[in-house]
Order: sequence, then structure tokens, then C-alpha cells
Amino acid sequence: MIPEPIPEPRDPDRPLDAYSQSVSAVAAELTPRVAALRVRQRGREGAGSAVTFTADGFLLTNAHVVGGAAGGQAAYSDGTTTSFTVVGTDPLSDLAVVRADGDTPGPVTLGDSDKLVVGQLVVAVGNPLGMAGSVTAGVVSALGRSLPTRSGNAVRVVEDVIQTDAALNPGNSGGALADSHGRVVGINTAVAGIGLGLAVPINSTTRRIIAALMHDGRVRRAYLGVVAAPIPVPASLRERIGQNEALRVAEVMPGSPAARSGLRPGDLVLTAGGSPVDQAQSLQRLMFADAIGKPLQITVLRNGAMVDVIAEPVELNIEHA
Repeated sequence: MIPEPIPEPRDPDRPLDAYSQSVSAVAAELTPRVAALRVRQRGREGAGSAVTFTADGFLLTNAHVVGGAAGGQAAYSDGTTTSFTVVGTDPLSDLAVVRADGDTPGPVTLGDSDKLVVGQLVVAVGNPLGMAGSVTAGVVSALGRSLPTRSGNAVRVVEDVIQTDAALNPGNSGGALADSHGRVVGINTAVAGIGLGLAVPINSTTRRIIAALMHDGRVRRAYLGVVAAPIPVPASLRERIGQNEALRVAEVMPGSPAARSGLRPGDLVLTAGGSPVDQAQSLQRLMFADAIGKPLQITVLRNGAMVDVIAEPVELNIEHA
């Protein structure tokens, strides 16, 4: 037998392999821009991470990191510390915006999570277990996950949550999840199990939430009052309506805008506001401030016939749980 060749010892002067180059480049780009947060409320101290995303000191983090605190301390990897003020929180998306009272490093580049694919390299930067500037890497292990959230009695689902196997631990919450180009595509929010972490996506929906928090300190949402779930459209109807999936109305809240419009349990919702409704989040995407008090045309399939109803969403509050 011909003996296997003895591998040459690694030359420390050789360039890093491609994977290491990608991860180390992202780490170098993001670590200075991710802060460790400390907040105190009700006599207890909490910790997490935050991402500097504007040049004038706005930071993005999780709503559960800041809780009901009005402010706290942010510390960067270069030793810079500054106090911060909470600008706005949105527990229903688990996002919060805070603003540093002092100087901060330059901002990160926000990406678009809608362009992610399963198996893609991602890098998490945060401050797990109090260990500032920690970097882990993994892949996008699933997309389109849902994360239930609650504010008072109101329950909502954060749509299109990113699942990753990058190691996340307590303290990573509010930190960055970035692609191989260093673009932040998610804000790490939860440890769902060993080797399973979740991140709130950065996409068009969450950008609207962030903008509302910066401008108003809160997110106004519209309320329709319908519980629905996606189902496949019967094969005999797919060609007729041009959709493979729709939402089956399971419940209509008494006295709600949906009830006043004439929506009924069993209706198959096809479109709302002229847009196809083919997944659980399709209606949620429409339920922002600009929909409050405005007529919303909804087309449903009822007993084999197309029916149009007009609903007028109202503003969501805790009474609408």
C-alpha cells in the first residue's frame, strides 16, 4: 500500500481559507458597531445587545431587552461607553429603537432578509453571557418561521423570522445577524433550543416599524378582527382564481370591522386591497397606520361565488385581544 502523504504543517503566513476570510471580515466590520446594553428597571438589571444603524446615534435592539426602561448604558468594544434613551418600543415585533447620548461608531449597513436562502452563511455579533464582542457563524437553517409575541392582551405573529444554527445565548438578543457581505439582515431575538436561534428579519415590513419608532416612538396598527389560516385552494378553483393558496376565515370577532363588513367564518379570503392573500401574514402586512379608518375591499369565495365586502379597520389597542 502506498502510504497517505503527511499533511504539510499550516503556514501561519498563508492566507485564510475563504470561509474564514468571510467570517473574519464581517467580524471586523460589525464588532465595533454592536454595543452591549445594560438597563435597570424595577430594581433589576438586564443586558443585551444593540446595533448602531444611523450616523447620529440611533441603535436597534429588541423590545424585550429594554422592557419598560427609559434608558441605560451602552458599551462598545473599543471601550467607549455612553448613556442612551429609549426612543420607542414595539413588543409585537420585538423591536426597539434607542438613541445614544454621546458619540457612537459609524452605522452598519442594513440588508434585505427577503433575499436570503436556506444554507446561506450568516454571522451573529453580540454580547452573550456578558462576553462583549462575541462572534459566531452558521447558516440560515430555515426561513418563513413565525414567532408569537404579546403586548398586554394583544397577540401577534412576527412574520418571516430567520432561523439559524449560529450559536446564540442570553445577551445575544438585540445583536446583529449579518450576511457574508456584512449587511445586517436580522436582529437576534430568541434562543429556541440547542443549535437553534431566531432573528427578527430586516425587510420592508420591519423598516416601516423602525421608521415609525424613530418618528413617533410607537407603531400604530390597524385592527380587522378576523382569525384566518392558510389552506390550499381546491384544484378545481385554482385556474379560475389564479391562486394556489388562500386564507380560510376561522373566526370573526363580534362587533369588529370584519363583522360589520359581513365577513363570515368559512369564507375563503382571496384578495385584500387588491393584493392576493395567500399566507397567514398577508393581512398583517396591510394592518399599519395608513389602513386605519380607510375602506379596505376584501374579495372572498363563499359557497362557490365571489363576494366583495368593504371593511374599515380601526386602530389596534389592548381591548382587541
